[in-house]
Amino acid sequence: MSFIRTFKGDINPEELGVTYSHEHIVCRPPYWVEMGQDDLILDNPEASLKEVLDFKELGGESIVDATAVDYGRDIRSVAEISNETGINIIGTAGFNKGFLWSAKIPDHLKSVTGEYGTYGQWIDATSIDKLADFVISEVENGLEGTGFKAGQVKFGTGYNSISPLEEKTLRAVARAHHHTKAPMHSHTEAGTMALEQIQLLKEENVDLSSMSFGHMDRNLDPFYHNKVAETGAFLSFDGISKIKYAPESERIRCILDLVDKGFEDQILVSGDTARKSYFKHYDHGLGFYNILGNWVPRFKEEAKQNGYDAEKLVRKFFIDNPKRCFTFKK
Repeated sequence: MSFIRTFKGDINPEELGVTYSHEHIVCRPPYWVEMGQDDLILDNPEASLKEVLDFKELGGESIVDATAVDYGRDIRSVAEISNETGINIIGTAGFNKGFLWSAKIPDHLKSVTGEYGTYGQWIDATSIDKLADFVISEVENGLEGTGFKAGQVKFGTGYNSISPLEEKTLRAVARAHHHTKAPMHSHTEAGTMALEQIQLLKEENVDLSSMSFGHMDRNLDPFYHNKVAETGAFLSFDGISKIKYAPESERIRCILDLVDKGFEDQILVSGDTARKSYFKHYDHGLGFYNILGNWVPRFKEEAKQNGYDAEKLVRKFFIDNPKRCFTFKK
């Protein structure tokens, strides 16, 4: 029987509904805390609750919280937000990217990581299979011992590079995926290295239809997108609202290019909203409201002008595709 794993328990895929497929809700990344980068610390659960309520009022039903262990999860606060709002939240096991791993490991994780001082030291000293066991436990038993189980597994790589430790976590997450059948997600720094990740995943015998590749709209290259899509993987356009990286017209152009090539069933859309300044209720930003409230109407208008069935595409990007992407394939 297929299911999607949320903080509220396992649900039928048909219950997922309108979904943001890559977000952050409450997190205190140790690296950014140590660097004094307050904008990158989402530490006000009440403000985050209001953002989720904005999403719900627009018809939103589920959010994938892509916060891995090295990005400072606040599992209990996120679970409380899920409980209070009724929104399904999918948690994430696994790892992010290498440059974050110089940060100190919080004391509450020492029972899992041992006496290693930093994430990098822990990952370096631990075998691939033992790291896989950690990820498996977070899927099957609960994130950081809370009992709230992860609904996807994640790894990440750097900008135009994959370090030895990043390759190690990729392989560990792939092996955890084989054991748990959890869907997989990757962080691609600035949208790079997805093709190189794919080669390593093939070495681990991963069925790439179980993968979603993040931040594809940080690298607005249709040829590159096509190569990723040809593997059967999902492409996450999760930088909506971030005009500093690209205008929405370019994101929409690349999305429709994939539709033209027959890949409309592999597209996910979200915001990766991970700064105070991006959130309405933290710092007067666009917040969770913007995608459903502003971007979707704009996308529909532009798609219709160019002869596309806009309603069908929006349903695929926010309902049908997430439903398949985040299902455990037993």
